[in-house]
Amino acid sequence: MVFLIGMRINRWWKFHKWIPVAKAMPKMLIELSQKPESGFLGFQMFGGLPPVIMQYWKSFEHLEAYAKDRNGAHYPAWKAFNTKIKSNGDVGIWHETYKVKAGEYECIYNNMPKYGLGKVGELVPAIGNREYAAQRVVLKNHGNGN
Repeated sequence: MVFLIGMRINRWWKFHKWIPVAKAMPKMLIELSQKPESGFLGFQMFGGLPPVIMQYWKSFEHLEAYAKDRNGAHYPAWKAFNTKIKSNGDVGIWHETYKVKAGEYECIYNNMPKYGLGKVGELVPAIGNREYAAQRVVLKNHGNGN
């Protein structure tokens, strides 16, 4: 499962509103990275201010369990956001959730360190019978590919 999350600072001069929101995500990422049982597989941060964070999860159920866990870092951050910001327009938050079935995706990395999904999954060289996309799709559809 892929989960994209980010925020938008609508009123930059209201530091006291957006800084706590910006500080909440690193705490959650540290917490999740230390709890493999959470189903959190890893993340990749993409530039910009503020950044977009792409997260990888074993399942939607794992993500939902974390979001509802009253003992985790997410719940108090969400509660604080809804108490201090809610819908006043100072800071926007967004996320997108994508359920992806095993084997129904492709990632290509050339001259790259482990990045994105490659950081949390197995990297297989695109050589031989995996050299071209059409060949990789055939392998996937016959259960012989990743």
